[in-house]
Amino acid sequence: MLNQTPLIFLANGLNEMMEPVAVFFQSAIFIQVAYSLLALIIGVVALRAVARFMEFNFKDRLTPQQFMIISKAVFWMGWLVIILTVVNNLGLKISTVLGAAGILGVAIGFAAQTSASNLISGIFLIFERPFKVGDIIQVGDTTGAVVSVDLLSVKIRKFDNCYVRIPNEMIIKTQVSNITNFPLRRVDINVGIAYKEDLERVRKVLLEVAEEFPKALTDPPPVVVFTGFGDSSQNILFGVWAMKTDFLDVRNGLTYGIKKAFDRNGIEIPFPHLSIYTGEVTKPFPVEMGPRVGGDNGVSGGSNPS
Repeated sequence: MLNQTPLIFLANGLNEMMEPVAVFFQSAIFIQVAYSLLALIIGVVALRAVARFMEFNFKDRLTPQQFMIISKAVFWMGWLVIILTVVNNLGLKISTVLGAAGILGVAIGFAAQTSASNLISGIFLIFERPFKVGDIIQVGDTTGAVVSVDLLSVKIRKFDNCYVRIPNEMIIKTQVSNITNFPLRRVDINVGIAYKEDLERVRKVLLEVAEEFPKALTDPPPVVVFTGFGDSSQNILFGVWAMKTDFLDVRNGLTYGIKKAFDRNGIEIPFPHLSIYTGEVTKPFPVEMGPRVGGDNGVSGGSNPS
């Protein structure tokens, strides 16, 4: 009997210690917390399942930018539903939470008007698709390849490997040229020839240069357009069509080819000349270079008396 007394005392102590725990597990607070954790776990699992479903069924049908904005919208909407469900299970009033969120949203909206404008412009760009990742575009004085089209800005890598970030609002308000949108591009080279040269002969030489260059296309055919009389030259626009991937090669190759062909055929590429007239229409003012008289300082003068 004496040996059982400590055991009974220990059992009574354990019962007294566990009684508050049992009361807690049976309380409404524990049930609310348990339901909230369960809703959180189920919501996260369901959100991941939806993300995998979208990636499997829609990623190949949409552009990377469209898939990005749709997936982000689904992600944040899913988290909003999960948070509201957890708040509701905890016994908090959703109307109070939404009211506070609305006031906070208005304050953030006033503080971030530029970001909101860029966000809306980014949505327009993503769905309008004036360009895509990899295209070469020109925005103002900036030309380069598009690296990414995000909700707030467009990232461009210039040809000198500089990284440029352009806000979406500026893209919407500015004229944007998509240089690589079409598979073909015309390489335009401005050529000046001396006034003594025959235009038809020069035209034939230019067409021969285009015909001999392998990457220059014959369909559409090259064009040679006389653009006007310059101060020192007759100006010609020489346009040759090429694949957009061969644009730089064709431009450099034709420039070298034109110079070699002109040298070979004796066609003069002029430089600016200045003629001084004394009043007569046809005769320029004669300028003669006489012998240099004087010392090294270049000052001329008469002979010294002996």
